Amino acid sequence: MEKIKTNRWTPMIMAICVIAGIIIGSFFTSHFSGNRLSIINSGSNRLNNLLHIIDDQYVDEVNVDSLVDLAIPQILSDLDPHSTYIPAKDVQAAEDDLKGSFSGVGIEFTIREDTIHVQNVIDNGPSERAGILAGDKIVAIDGKPFVGKVVTNSEAMKRLKGPKDTKVKIGVVRYGSKGIKTFEVTRGEIPQKSISSTYMLDDNTGYIRIKNFGETTYPELLVALAKLSESGFKNLIIDLRDNTGGYLQSAVQIANEFLPKNKLIVYTQGRKSPRKDYQSDGNGSYQKLPLVVLINEGSASAAEIFAGAMQDNDRATIIGRRSFGKGLVQQQIQFPDGSLIRLTVARYYTPSGRCIQKPYEPGDEQDYAQDLLNRYQHGEFFSQDSIKHRGPAYHTSIGRVVYGGGGITPDIFVPEDTSDVTSYYKQAAMSGLILQYAFTYTDNNRPKLNNFSEMMELSDYLEKQGLVDQFASYAEQRGLKRRNLLIQKSYHLLDRYINSRIIYNMLDENAWNQYLNLDDPVIRKAQQVFATDSSFPKLTTPTETKSTAKSQKKMK
Repeated sequence: MEKIKTNRWTPMIMAICVIAGIIIGSFFTSHFSGNRLSIINSGSNRLNNLLHIIDDQYVDEVNVDSLVDLAIPQILSDLDPHSTYIPAKDVQAAEDDLKGSFSGVGIEFTIREDTIHVQNVIDNGPSERAGILAGDKIVAIDGKPFVGKVVTNSEAMKRLKGPKDTKVKIGVVRYGSKGIKTFEVTRGEIPQKSISSTYMLDDNTGYIRIKNFGETTYPELLVALAKLSESGFKNLIIDLRDNTGGYLQSAVQIANEFLPKNKLIVYTQGRKSPRKDYQSDGNGSYQKLPLVVLINEGSASAAEIFAGAMQDNDRATIIGRRSFGKGLVQQQIQFPDGSLIRLTVARYYTPSGRCIQKPYEPGDEQDYAQDLLNRYQHGEFFSQDSIKHRGPAYHTSIGRVVYGGGGITPDIFVPEDTSDVTSYYKQAAMSGLILQYAFTYTDNNRPKLNNFSEMMELSDYLEKQGLVDQFASYAEQRGLKRRNLLIQKSYHLLDRYINSRIIYNMLDENAWNQYLNLDDPVIRKAQQVFATDSSFPKLTTPTETKSTAKSQKKMK
């Protein structure tokens, strides 16, 4: 009987236990896990809730996606100056800059008076094959007029770019012809060159200018070096001025070409990113080639990695002005809608241990953006003594002192020459009038200018045309008062700027660089370094350093 009674109450006891378990579980869930939920709710969930409330209850209709596009950049800007958000519509354009190619029609254009003017046509590109010429004015795309206020750079790119092998009809007005000519262009892959210039500066010295470090920069460099080898170069200048950087891997590959085995090129490290070293493998073909690297305040990121690796390993002489100081590593993270963020996850360090990144205050974008202006006003562009090293001292492989605190300070400083800069020149350059005049002159004189295929021939011809005086009259008609004394003082600068742009319009970027390098003091200084066989840095005593500084002042 006792056994039967026990069995009869068992289900009731089990039910009570289950209910008690639920009550106890609920109590602990609300008191303990509730704290965890409140932490989450205090962050991302609050943002989600806010957007839902706005979408559901706000007095007017709101585009929530637009709000997100505005909010995310603000959040990232409070972290550091280089964590960025790229909306889905801008991702392709942002990535094209560093890719080896993009799909388009193969023209370089400028917009003047609400009309697209074809500045250059890519050799053997889709537009050239279709019959479009430099100097043509594009007035219609796919049968619809494309002139007036609708003509913007982004809108033009949107209409002209497209998937490979798709077709676009382009209507142009051609100089000396009546009516509109229509060409059907089949879009194709347009190479994006990151090396803009390769040529021999003199009988022994090769010159390579790298605009950025993209996907194809390393193979482009190998081709450039092979070309210079055919000319028997014995010294090399790599020009990284105004190179804003790009891919770390490209900079590492190129540095590897010039370094012996087991040399540290750069390392990265962050809170959640363990230290990662990048070292040379000893397979580089130019480990003993005399080398000079040119930098300025526009050289950043991957350009600073390369320059820092050459400096800290005492592999090359760095000439120019202090570099930008961008040493934060971004990881690209894509959202389901196609937009993405580039989030800073680590910092770059040179082989000696210097952090390339210049100081910044989180959320203070304005001061950071004005850093170069502050350097200019402080006199850093004109005097090496004005460079303030805010970081500690480090040492290169042979013991030379280098400084942290942001950017790469060159071994040889060359100041910016502003002795001939006048208020007239500044207005002419900043207003865009010089560019407009150069393009107008090019457009109006193409039949004659087409006779010149070499830079020096074209330069000699332009020197005899009195273009500065012609420009002054052109500019005066457009509101820039003629100031003869100031024009005379800035004559060389005006002449150089005008001629360089016409050479660029008629020839290419390589010819443009060659012309500008003719009287470049930084180039001259590099040639002096090779002439004295001093491209490989040596450890100098304080006495030697002072005497060198005095001799440099005398040369100025």
